[in-house]
Amino acid sequence: MIADSTEPTGQLTIRTLAMPADTNPAGDIFGGWVMSQMDIAGAIAAVERAQGRVVTVAVEAMTFIAPVKVGDILCVYTSVERTGTTSITIAVEAWARRQRLADRVKVTDGRFVYVALGENGQKRAIPSA
Repeated sequence: MIADSTEPTGQLTIRTLAMPADTNPAGDIFGGWVMSQMDIAGAIAAVERAQGRVVTVAVEAMTFIAPVKVGDILCVYTSVERTGTTSITIAVEAWARRQRLADRVKVTDGRFVYVALGENGQKRAIPSA
């Protein structure tokens, strides 16, 4: 996760449109909304790698770099950073496409940790890759 990178790292996992209902009083999109989109994308990547149910257990790091504006398309990229016995760490980057154009601006990045769960709701081993 490098704050000054010019190209996204990882795989495009989700894209969504920032809407007026998600703004704070200053007119920027709430950081919590952005974080939620990042958690959803991270969980998608973790489920694919863990081959089953996962839950979020930690956000190890998250840095807000630039605001997201109404009308921006939020593009969230993910990559598996580390796989343990039962946990998986996903690097997540969020980029905004301004005015629905090709110009991308990195708005935040972070590391999300998930734990794989079995049918009984208990931790389970993640299959080897």
